[in-house]
Amino acid sequence: MSGASLLRGLVTLAGLLALWQLVVWLGELPPYLLPGPAQVAETWLARIGYLLPHALTTALEILAGLALGTVLGVLSALLIGQFRPARRWLLPLLVVSQAIPVFALAPLLVLWFGYGLASKIVMATLIIYFPVAANFLDGLRRTEPGWLDLARTMTAGKPGQSLAILRHVRLPAALPALASGLRVATAVAPIGAVVGEWVGASRGLGYVMLHANGRMQIDLMFAALLTLCLFAVALYLSVDALLRRALPWQADSAPTDHDDTTKGPLP
Repeated sequence: MSGASLLRGLVTLAGLLALWQLVVWLGELPPYLLPGPAQVAETWLARIGYLLPHALTTALEILAGLALGTVLGVLSALLIGQFRPARRWLLPLLVVSQAIPVFALAPLLVLWFGYGLASKIVMATLIIYFPVAANFLDGLRRTEPGWLDLARTMTAGKPGQSLAILRHVRLPAALPALASGLRVATAVAPIGAVVGEWVGASRGLGYVMLHANGRMQIDLMFAALLTLCLFAVALYLSVDALLRRALPWQADSAPTDHDDTTKGPLP
C-alpha cells in the first residue's frame, strides 16, 4: 500500500469516527444504545486480554474456511470446465450452494457438526466456495480463442493435448479471474464463522457479541466488532498483496490521480 493510499484511508477513517461521534452528540444517545468511539476504544483497551483468545478462535475458523473453500472451489471449476459430464452434475450444485442462505443452514450445521470449530469452518467454506469457483470457472471459459487455436495447432497429434493446453494456456489466463474471486471470498469470509458463533458456540467474537448484546454491554459488543473489522481488513490487505506479488503481469488498468484525461476537446 502506497503512502498516499494509507493517508486517504486514515482520513476516511477519521471522518467516519467524527461522524459517529457527531451522531452520538446530536442525538443525545445513551451508551446502551450507541456508545461513542472513545468509549469503545477505552473498552477495547481494557478488555483486550479477554478479546484476543476469542479473536484467535474466529481467525482460525476464517482461515481454515478460506483454505478449504478455495481448494474446493478451484477443483470444482476445473472439473466443470474440463469434463462435460461433471458440468451437468456440479454446475447445479454450485448454484444451489448459494440459493440456500447460510443463515438457514447454520442451525443444521451446528446440529450435525457440533458446537466446536467444525460447524463454523463448514459455514465459512460455504460462503467462500461460490465466489472462488464461479470466478475461476468464468476465467477458464473466457480464455482468448486465438491462444487456444494456436495451442491446438502446436500440440496437434501429441498425447495429453487437452492437459497441456490447460496447463500452459487456460490456467495462466484464468489466474486473474481466480485472484478476483479470492479477493471477494476474503472479504466475505468472516460472515460464515460469525453466523455460526451466533447460532451456537462457546468461544469466538460472534459469541462475545451475542452475549454482550444480551447483557446490554454495547461497548463490549462494539469492541468485539472492532476486533473483527481489524482482522478482516488485515486479512484482505495481506491476500491482496500476495496476489499482486504472485501475478505481476496483471497490470492495474484503473486511472490514477496523475492521468490527464481532460486534455481538451477533440478537433
